Amino acid sequence: MLGAIEAGGTKFVCAVSDNELAIQDRVTIPTTTPEETLGKVFEFFDQFELESMGIGSFGPIDVNQQSETYGYITTTPKTAWQQTDFLGQMKNRYSIPIGWTTDVNAAALGELERGAAKRKSSCVYLTIGTGIGGGAVVNGEPLEGFGHPEMGHLLVKRHPEDTFEGICPFHKDCLEGLASGPAIEKRYGKKAQDLSDDQKVWEIQAYYLAQALMNYTLIISPEKIILGGGVMKQKQLFPLVREQFQKLLNGYVATPALEEYITSPGLNDDAGITGSLILALNELS
Repeated sequence: MLGAIEAGGTKFVCAVSDNELAIQDRVTIPTTTPEETLGKVFEFFDQFELESMGIGSFGPIDVNQQSETYGYITTTPKTAWQQTDFLGQMKNRYSIPIGWTTDVNAAALGELERGAAKRKSSCVYLTIGTGIGGGAVVNGEPLEGFGHPEMGHLLVKRHPEDTFEGICPFHKDCLEGLASGPAIEKRYGKKAQDLSDDQKVWEIQAYYLAQALMNYTLIISPEKIILGGGVMKQKQLFPLVREQFQKLLNGYVATPALEEYITSPGLNDDAGITGSLILALNELS
């Protein structure tokens, strides 16, 4: 049996499946302190005979296997989780192979294998919600170097009509600082879902997202870009993002048809847990 954890900043989703990735059981656990949350994680997985596990975690995390802190959650804004040896604690509890990457890399892997990017060899997955995070899979493998992608902190050009200073504690007006759910709420005094009818709000939002997607396209050349997260449930955003993307790219490189290139997730909210199960399956081979 395979085990998987999609470890998010607000909740952990834990699941077990067979080798065909058919989920047999799952549980959702609030993200509180490491001791409390991991205690409940252990309670769930202790019920099963696991062959391997995959973990897609909120970050930043250390993915460098040569590092002394490999497997740690590092400089996260969730102070209780800073410098937590997440992977080490899981390995101490379960003597099985465990795959380890970011939650958004796991989501990208899930979408590539089972979702909107199926039958492709590369994709970018961007989640726009409480924060903005991005993952990429290239040639079937999650993209990592000395660290992992931090696509949400890309620097973007400010919209001419936007005077909002940004909310990122590190960079102020990076993509996350200007276009995350909390940024929208602080700029306008309302949550994204309460601004559905305000065209200017979404034109400014699309301007920032399109800049990011243009940069990912020029650097990675993914076969598909998938946009998830709570903010992207505002479906009017997709045509605006595609329009701005086309305008900014200005014909410099050819892409697939934009309705197929920039899309919503095929797995909806299950991309992360599916990708984590695929990590577990890959560990067996």
